[in-house]
Amino acid sequence: MPDRIIRPATPADIPAITAIYGHSVTTETASFEFEPPSEAEMARRMAAFVEAGFPYLVCECGGTVLGYAYASNWRPRVGYNHTVEDSLYIAPDAQRQGVGGALLRALIAECEALGFRQMVAVIGDSRHLASIALHAREGFTIVGELPTLGHKFGLWLDSVLMQRPLGPGATKPPSRPLR
Repeated sequence: MPDRIIRPATPADIPAITAIYGHSVTTETASFEFEPPSEAEMARRMAAFVEAGFPYLVCECGGTVLGYAYASNWRPRVGYNHTVEDSLYIAPDAQRQGVGGALLRALIAECEALGFRQMVAVIGDSRHLASIALHAREGFTIVGELPTLGHKFGLWLDSVLMQRPLGPGATKPPSRPLR
């Protein structure tokens, strides 16, 4: 079996990224979107994050994209510029095979190298125990839960907030400039 490779996403990855996310939107509660975005919309989103200086990664094996992860701004206010939110989606047949952990570790490393100091995970459903456990294994702690925040598939859904320091975290002033 070929080795897994984690690399920056490219426009050529958009069909696979769109399919992975579309499956999640239509069958899972990780995202609160109801309609899968088009390839054009997913390309627009990826370009916006990359142009803003955030990492956007894919994990591939033998030319097949198994999953993707990206960081984005936590909130738009300038005081939050040192904090990112992670997003992580894995193809259905690649779940529970270490792809998520490999992507999350690579995303954390990229964000640390860029000088970000905190990473927040917003888990779209408190019943998504695999995602909560994955983040906990990578150093995240639960910092809050927002009960019945969303509604999808006839269910009221909680959001679990998890946080992890990056690099020196809050022990030193930030070194990256404000955007």
